[in-house]
Amino acid sequence: MPTATAEPVMTAATRIDLQGAVNVRDIGGYWTYDGSKTKSGKVIRSDALGKLTDADVAKLGTLKLQKVIDLRTPAEVQGMGADRLPAGVPLVARPIDDTGMFVKMFEAISSRDPQKQQDLLGDGKAEQIMGDVYRSFFTADSLSKFGQTVKDIAETNTVTLVHCTAGKDRTGWLTYVVLRAVGVPETVARQDYLLSNQYRQAADAALRDQLKQGGIMQNPDLLIPLQEVRDEYLDIAVQQVEQEYGDFGDFLTDGLGLDAWTILKLRKNLVG
Repeated sequence: MPTATAEPVMTAATRIDLQGAVNVRDIGGYWTYDGSKTKSGKVIRSDALGKLTDADVAKLGTLKLQKVIDLRTPAEVQGMGADRLPAGVPLVARPIDDTGMFVKMFEAISSRDPQKQQDLLGDGKAEQIMGDVYRSFFTADSLSKFGQTVKDIAETNTVTLVHCTAGKDRTGWLTYVVLRAVGVPETVARQDYLLSNQYRQAADAALRDQLKQGGIMQNPDLLIPLQEVRDEYLDIAVQQVEQEYGDFGDFLTDGLGLDAWTILKLRKNLVG
């Protein structure tokens, strides 16, 4: 299966360099259809924040975070560690089901058994796991939690930071939806989604190398479909929107439960 790549978007997605997280960026700076731009200092998308250094925490403390919304499941929080945040920043735990992807990946790696790893992840099974993740975004529980997160962003005075484990799938879909909702063209919202490959590439390759060198996985490349974002993954969710709701606008209202006032408020808050 081909790997999706993304060229850097030079006018947007300002990366926030941290030592303990690799996929952290402000989504300000994207052009909308009407010639406006998304504002910086409103929404930061990120991977897990449990491995932040003291310097990272101090850096986040300068960003005027209003709240941090953690989309990870309890199993992910237990496995990766709770977020390290500046004092006084409210943390909202809003777990969105990953269909057991984290547990399946952990089970495959920790087995140290090449055949079991092949059986769990090889021959298209890893891609199937990813497809299930994106289809699960449309369960009633997930729709409700994505919708509430968009409402929270619409109400943000300063900065809302949203993250999951890798900051690429649940966070990637949420960001794609928010960007499209405020008038960023689909191709640009998609490019933001695909940037996770660029930002995660070195860390993901280092993990695979570590697993190989440690004798834990003979073929760590089995993990690549789980580590990447791909056009075909996003297309699963986009096609689900079209099949279930007809168009993106109806998805916002009927799927995510956003009324016209909330969508207007979101655009006013994030675009200027």
